[in-house]
Amino acid sequence: MLLSYYQKDLIEMRNLVYLSMSLTLLLPPQSFANDASRDKEIASRFAKCDINQDGKLTPNEAKGCMPRIYDHFSRIDSQNKGFVTLAEIEAMANK
Repeated sequence: MLLSYYQKDLIEMRNLVYLSMSLTLLLPPQSFANDASRDKEIASRFAKCDINQDGKLTPNEAKGCMPRIYDHFSRIDSQNKGFVTLAEIEAMANK
């Protein structure tokens, strides 16, 4: 069966879509977000959670707003200060 140029182009485009979808699935999720975009998201959430805007996030502030930070609070707050800073959270996220 002879295919028209139009049909061949459609088949080629479909194959390219399938290939790109397959390659996307092979990449780990972390490869889609770079450190800068992750830090920007962390900073945005930190600002919303830091109720008194003192630059320090307490366990109470983190509990409802940043549950993963709350769950790992003692690990991030290694000096037992009772609060964590944005820089400490970003440093832990970048490990």
